[in-house]
Amino acid sequence: MGTTKRRSPLTDWTVLVPVVALVALVFSWGRDLPGFAVVLVALCLAGAVLAAVHHAEVVAHRVGEPFGSLILAVAVTVIEVALIVTLMADGGDKTASLARDTVFAAVMITCNGIVGVSLLVGALRNRVAVFNPEGSGAALATVATLATLSLVLPTFTTSKPGPEFSTAQLTFAAVASLALYGLFVAVQTVRHRNYFLPVDTGRDTGRQDDQQDDHAEPPTARAALLSLGLLLVALVAVVGDAKAVSPTIETAVAKAGLPQAVVGVIIALLVLLPETLAAVRAARRDRVQTSLNLAYGSAIASIGLTIPAIALASIWLSGPLLLGLGAVHMVLLALTVVVSALTLAPGRATLLQGGVHIVVLAAYLFLAVSP
Repeated sequence: MGTTKRRSPLTDWTVLVPVVALVALVFSWGRDLPGFAVVLVALCLAGAVLAAVHHAEVVAHRVGEPFGSLILAVAVTVIEVALIVTLMADGGDKTASLARDTVFAAVMITCNGIVGVSLLVGALRNRVAVFNPEGSGAALATVATLATLSLVLPTFTTSKPGPEFSTAQLTFAAVASLALYGLFVAVQTVRHRNYFLPVDTGRDTGRQDDQQDDHAEPPTARAALLSLGLLLVALVAVVGDAKAVSPTIETAVAKAGLPQAVVGVIIALLVLLPETLAAVRAARRDRVQTSLNLAYGSAIASIGLTIPAIALASIWLSGPLLLGLGAVHMVLLALTVVVSALTLAPGRATLLQGGVHIVVLAAYLFLAVSP
């Protein structure tokens, strides 16, 4: 068992970086940034991502799984929803599909990117990545249902022209999404919590730092509360700084002649960085189940919280709200669900399954750039 090095909280980079990133957000909000300022904000963004991962792991160590991964997923999603609503309020008709593009990007990144990388890391370390098929399968079923109700059905409904819900249909989708999200959280944290706990494989990770982290004493309640507060600060800074650099991204995308939806994909990638890094680190510790909790929990929260929030915001937001996916994206969603089901069913995965998920994500990103 290793000893814990104590450092002054005021000089710890994990405390200073979120504060600096938040200050950068305050000074950059709503302003046209010159090139050097964009670089500085981007550096603050990267630092805030790393700090968010650290504080999420501190909180997770204190409260245990699956509460730790749930906290990070919900925190990121709540702030992501706030960002979507803010951009839609400011963007007018050109942001009519922003909620759809962002939510679908989050689903593809989490269910293929985070899952794929986590399986690759776990399989590279131990030849086979082991997880709990009951919990992961239930999470996948929830993701598939939410995505179909909210993103596929609007393309085929006839009450309004185009891929839109009527007011009654949007209300039903919002209530159903919120109900499913609440039911999933209850099952994950209370009723069947053991389905979402890391599988004890009895294997030695072979890394001294991992063993020290695994056997370290949980942080005190005060330290956990401090990390929770700093986690929220870091996540606000991540999303806010991403919004601050988004005009530069939009300009670059427009000059490159790329579709506008690429902006949403880039911002989704930035916002999901904390969860991606936390999932990879969990997989390195032979806790692939924790990685899957982060991935599918984020996808469920992204849909289950975004659709109700957009339904409420539509009361005062003007312009259409396009939620229905196109044919290409529906095919990619169906492929993701089928591949994920085949991956999760055995409770074990190799490099092949991880590689398949990465290829599906690569196809989505390529077709986003070259539709």
